[in-house]
Amino acid sequence: MTSTFPNISISTERLVLRPLDEDDVASLAAMMNDEQVAAWTSVPQPFTEDGARTWITEYAPAARTGGRGIDFAVTEFLTQRLVGVIQLTKTNWHVRSTELSYIIAPWARGEGYASEAALVTAQWLFTDQKFERIELRTAADNTASQQVAQKIGCISEGVLRNACIARARAEDGTWTDVRTDFIVWSLLPEDLEGVGEQLRDGFTSFGDWN
Repeated sequence: MTSTFPNISISTERLVLRPLDEDDVASLAAMMNDEQVAAWTSVPQPFTEDGARTWITEYAPAARTGGRGIDFAVTEFLTQRLVGVIQLTKTNWHVRSTELSYIIAPWARGEGYASEAALVTAQWLFTDQKFERIELRTAADNTASQQVAQKIGCISEGVLRNACIARARAEDGTWTDVRTDFIVWSLLPEDLEGVGEQLRDGFTSFGDWN
């Protein structure tokens, strides 16, 4: 039984999810320095191009080959512009479960890309990779992320109290840690029934895997 994800790309009619490459360095660094990304993730701030290059050339390949997960660059099909990242982490190959997270660049928000990319990743996991469970964790006040989880059919399972460290701007402009709750969501294969139909008005239908 496999214990690593294949190094592949996944397509929808609007997006291509592919491995990160060194051409993404500048865009990835710019995306990670966004205020919302800084507030709701543990990405170091400021996030440098050297940090982006290390992520692309060292961290992401090691996570995949080590069986821990996989990172996808989310790009627009027509422009090839980087518009986000999908990450699978904490993968358990015996249970066939993994944790999914998503980041959308500030220049691409409001297009439904997070839902589209997360949903096509879930479909790939359940059909091609034979996974049985996907977990998401969203900070209690991160309503945008919670809306994505709901749109793709996730079920809220409960709250991990005081389990999340978010960040807020201090008066001097620096970031300070703020403790909050995690909302835990799960997605099972049967939860996807009808989800694609419900979202079709928001974005175009899905193509085949590459």
